[in-house]
Amino acid sequence: MAAARALRTWSRSAGPLICVQYFQTCSNVHVLKPNYVCFFGYPSFKYSHPHHLLKTTAALHGQVVQFKLSDIGEGIREVTVKEWYVKEGDTVSQFDSICEVQSDKASVTITSRYDGVIKKLYYNLDDTAYVGKPLVDIETAALKDSEEDVVETPAVSHDEHTHQEIKGQKTLATPAVRRLAMENNIKLSEVVGSGKDGRILKEDILNYLEKQTGAILPPSPKAEIIPPLPKPKDMTIPIPVSKLPIFTGKDKTEPIKGFQKAMVKTMSAALKIPHFGYYDEVDLTELVKLREELKPIALARGIKLTFMPFFLKAASLGLLQFPILNASVDENCQNITYKASHNIGIAMDTEHGLIVPNVKNVQACSVFEIAAELDRLQKLGSAGQLSTTDLTGGTFTLSNIGSALPRFNQKGEVYKAQIMNVSWSADHRVIDGATMSRFSNLWKSYLENPALMLLNLK
Repeated sequence: MAAARALRTWSRSAGPLICVQYFQTCSNVHVLKPNYVCFFGYPSFKYSHPHHLLKTTAALHGQVVQFKLSDIGEGIREVTVKEWYVKEGDTVSQFDSICEVQSDKASVTITSRYDGVIKKLYYNLDDTAYVGKPLVDIETAALKDSEEDVVETPAVSHDEHTHQEIKGQKTLATPAVRRLAMENNIKLSEVVGSGKDGRILKEDILNYLEKQTGAILPPSPKAEIIPPLPKPKDMTIPIPVSKLPIFTGKDKTEPIKGFQKAMVKTMSAALKIPHFGYYDEVDLTELVKLREELKPIALARGIKLTFMPFFLKAASLGLLQFPILNASVDENCQNITYKASHNIGIAMDTEHGLIVPNVKNVQACSVFEIAAELDRLQKLGSAGQLSTTDLTGGTFTLSNIGSALPRFNQKGEVYKAQIMNVSWSADHRVIDGATMSRFSNLWKSYLENPALMLLNLK
């Protein structure tokens, strides 16, 4: 009992709850030198301790742990709860999805770091959760004859989530598939996945459910057609009395959050910078012909080839000649940083608002590689599952709203032409109009003469 008393006294003197494992007997006590001690009260705080740490064979019995929202990076302090994958009373394992949250930059899946039972959910859907505050309470399962250090596991984005599941030997499945399995009381370990690397798809869950229950969706019943009643000849149709409708709607006020909150922040900051605009138009007739020739080849590779990959590659070739357009200045505008990578952002209009993911290192990518990356970003953006990496680090931005104007010849007659209008906007503190004009002319020449672009590819 002396060993037990010493351990408990040391844990209380250290401040907040320290990584302490309760035990029934004092046998099998080990003395270790840890690199750090993890405080549950402070998710990101690690305290180096010069003394030895007693580590014992543990047997926890139903300890309720507050699962706190960890720091997800990029200076984000609050998120919005978009979807719960668990409910009170559910049993979870390590790396199981707990919920999906959305910051002003990306959607992030929060995974469990414990095995146990969900006892309490602290937030409802669309509530604002804060970093460092409790997210759920988990009654941890008993640890039998195991020795382990407690390590803080940060929240992971969708990209990292798949990697951790593989590392933890968990079943590969998207949060939507896991939710479908949970609602039908199906264990994912019993389902054979037909996707890549054994990933379980929605169809796998439905097929499994059909085999277990033998349920077959009944055909939709046909609506019974009732013939209209015959109208008597002497029946007069009354004229309805017109009344003004009574409107009972009320104004609704809601907080600005998510991507819209990020747009408020960035647009307010941009308003402080003096900008200038430059307008031009580009004849895409030759590029349209080239795209039509390459579309079947791209489709054979599973990629839809649009004009945007050509726009990005032409812009990257232009930035090699005018690096000032791929640069940034510090807050006091005293230093210019010329970016080595051409991370070109693409403005996308989604159900969640305007987002601007970017294609990394366009200068080192082929047109087809750019098209494949754009296709990936478009799918994730539509599903609201873009990671923080996809949305940060941009150095140059293009936006295409797909508008066109009619063309007239010298006789004033309308004729068919593939003309694109383009408008450039630049920071007038460090970029002058002449530089913008030269860049636009070079970019225009690559699009109007795709063969010229081919000659300059590296």
